[in-house]
Amino acid sequence: MSGAVVDEPFSVQLERWLESDELKTLGRLTDVFKEKAFAVAVLLLMITPALPLPTGGITHVFEAVTVLLGAEMVAGVKTIWLPSRWRDRELGGTARKALPIMMRRIRSLERMSRRRGAHLFEHDSFIRLLGVVLIAFAIGSAIAPPFSGLDTFPAIGAVGVALAIILEDLFILAIGVAIGTGGVILIFTLGAAVYRLLTGLF
Repeated sequence: MSGAVVDEPFSVQLERWLESDELKTLGRLTDVFKEKAFAVAVLLLMITPALPLPTGGITHVFEAVTVLLGAEMVAGVKTIWLPSRWRDRELGGTARKALPIMMRRIRSLERMSRRRGAHLFEHDSFIRLLGVVLIAFAIGSAIAPPFSGLDTFPAIGAVGVALAIILEDLFILAIGVAIGTGGVILIFTLGAAVYRLLTGLF
């Protein structure tokens, strides 16, 4: 697969690539998905913490890589740069387990998606702003209390932002930002409540 076919739905392009015989690494995304590579990388990384799957702590690595990718978006970098150990690492079993659920969600959003406000996604300044949002959601997911399930909300927000960039749809962006922001607020609200409880006890 030498590149994404413009007229095909994104879900078809992604599924074909994931089911092909070629090596599935984050470093290959630029060759396959061109200018959408950052968003596709974030989607593949954050879909795991967005789902209630046993991950063995690997999600913190995914969130850290997402923070790095978000920083590159903010800096205006056009090609994904990652340390070689992550650039050339094949997508693992956890991501493969999430694939069926991920594809169903993507197809559902594609059916409701329209290119609303598509011109905004062509501006570097707007993409840089979305990079900041992705960093915030990845950090929010990472700092959520263990076993609380609250990490899923910022992660869903990051997935929504990534899909909005791919589909160029402000409506999906609004949904993603609302869910992610609500999740981050919930995490900090819960954290503050626990802190007050502990300080009251001691």
